[in-house]
Amino acid sequence: MKRKLFALGLAAALSLSLLSGCGGNTTNPGGSTPSGNGDTPSGGKVYFMNFKPESDAQWQELAEIYTKETGVEVTVLTAASGNYETTLKSEMAKTDAPTLFQVNGPVGLASWKDYCYDLSGSKVAGELTSDEFALMDGDKMAGIGYVLETYGIIYNKALLDKAGYSADDIKSFADLKKVAEDITARKDELGFSAFTSAGMDGSSDWRFKTHLANLPIYYEYKADGIDNTDAIKGTYLDNYRQIWDLYINNATCEPSLLSTKTGDDAVAEFVTGKAVFYQNGTWAYNDVAELGDENLGMLPIYIGVDGEEKQGLCTGTENYWCVNAKASEADIQATLDFMYWCVTSETGTKAMCGGEGAMPSGNAGMGFVIPFKGNLESSNLLVNIGNQYVADGYESVSWNFSTMPSEEWKNGVGSALTTYAADQSNANWNAVVTAFVDGWASEAAAVNG
Repeated sequence: MKRKLFALGLAAALSLSLLSGCGGNTTNPGGSTPSGNGDTPSGGKVYFMNFKPESDAQWQELAEIYTKETGVEVTVLTAASGNYETTLKSEMAKTDAPTLFQVNGPVGLASWKDYCYDLSGSKVAGELTSDEFALMDGDKMAGIGYVLETYGIIYNKALLDKAGYSADDIKSFADLKKVAEDITARKDELGFSAFTSAGMDGSSDWRFKTHLANLPIYYEYKADGIDNTDAIKGTYLDNYRQIWDLYINNATCEPSLLSTKTGDDAVAEFVTGKAVFYQNGTWAYNDVAELGDENLGMLPIYIGVDGEEKQGLCTGTENYWCVNAKASEADIQATLDFMYWCVTSETGTKAMCGGEGAMPSGNAGMGFVIPFKGNLESSNLLVNIGNQYVADGYESVSWNFSTMPSEEWKNGVGSALTTYAADQSNANWNAVVTAFVDGWASEAAAVNG
């Protein structure tokens, strides 16, 4: 199965790159060394449309540094959470359109492939540790993955210990359910809940309509030996229901309040010790680091599938850099140079890979694992936990949500989940199933038609 092999290869690459520490070329090519397919024209500029709000400050700082070093103008615009595609469409319609943007995988590429410059042979492509991280459109290298990430259930070790448990007690959904429900039964005595709020506003709902929804898709693809489909069957939607039920019925708030709860609410609940468990990923490390590395751990998201005791964390990417083929030759070259600098220079790699104090300003870096030769050993505890699962032989869950047919599909599932949370009837769950299965078929037909 291609996607499974990709996940294993990705996880192996992640393990090797982290276990080997610093690697690759840290030469700073400045703005004069061409990183593309020809000589560098003068007068080019860079306009990066950033997908990740949590790394906006770092990209703004890098842009300023690069401009000071090279004289090349770099503009960074970061879309609000959940609004990337809408913002990108608006910006691409302007005269000064982004020269560097992002797609989330094959589905995203389908909408933007005519705008994607062929990165084959570029110097930045030559820095990839594996061609598995290239997003291809036939023979054209349309995009390059620039960050590998991992997510699961982040937990507070001190609170879990106070409740009388450790991570060794949680190796399956049945174990997680037992622990969570016991904490709920004793929450007044303990002073905390099992889970943070599963907020369903736009700053948080992606954790459930996309990241949690990846689990039933992953297991269906794995069972059927496929890596994509125009007609999801929903084989594991009962498992999706039971993990969603566990989240919303053992949390810091009533399920009926989830439509108003935000991502910031969940972070605040976790770092102030109001909940043991918080579903999120390596990118959230800076948000939770104040608890101290000694108090942080991360568990796989168990949904009750046979053999899940051998399951690891969810590892992959939906972040592919694409260069605007409709930009001027000078802007294309300037953009290729900037990309190359980001993944090879000391400043760029420290900013992308590092944690606390990694930026020249002293602020924290992005904490990424980057699939380039210049990847640095991470100071992000959550990254290293994911790496340890790989080293210990657990099978990483691949990121299959890049095959979700559209943002409209995700929104339909999210809306149905919110309605169900407020009234957990079978009829309302059937509406989730309809949004998931029928919505997938109709959106896939619309995209492919």
